[in-house]
Amino acid sequence: MVELNYTVWIQMANFLLLIFILNFLLYKPVLKIIERRNKKIEESNEEVMSLDETIERKIAEYEEKIRQARAAAVAQRDEIEEEGTEQGKVITGKVRDEISKKMEAFKADMQKEVDEAMGVLRDQTRTIAGEISEKVLGRGI
Repeated sequence: MVELNYTVWIQMANFLLLIFILNFLLYKPVLKIIERRNKKIEESNEEVMSLDETIERKIAEYEEKIRQARAAAVAQRDEIEEEGTEQGKVITGKVRDEISKKMEAFKADMQKEVDEAMGVLRDQTRTIAGEISEKVLGRGI
């Protein structure tokens, strides 16, 4: 059976003294280390979150710049196409005008040549008609 004597009190005192010594030598330093580690983890998590936010913001800015660049490129392409279309219309108009002028000049030249040919043919027709008449009639006209 267990006897309750002064050794129980000594063991209790030893136990309390051991708890007190272990508290200072083991528990508090371990708790401080754990607390520091938790602080570092928390700071690291905050830094990671901050970096994530920065990255997301920069990605959004980059995508916005890309969108603006694409919009500017499309606008510039449309402007160039419109400018090309306008220049094409101007060039086509000039060519049509030139063709019209050349056709008119060609028609005038052709008419002039036709008139000259008709004049030559009239003269030759009169001469030939006179010669045929002289041969048919057998006398000069």
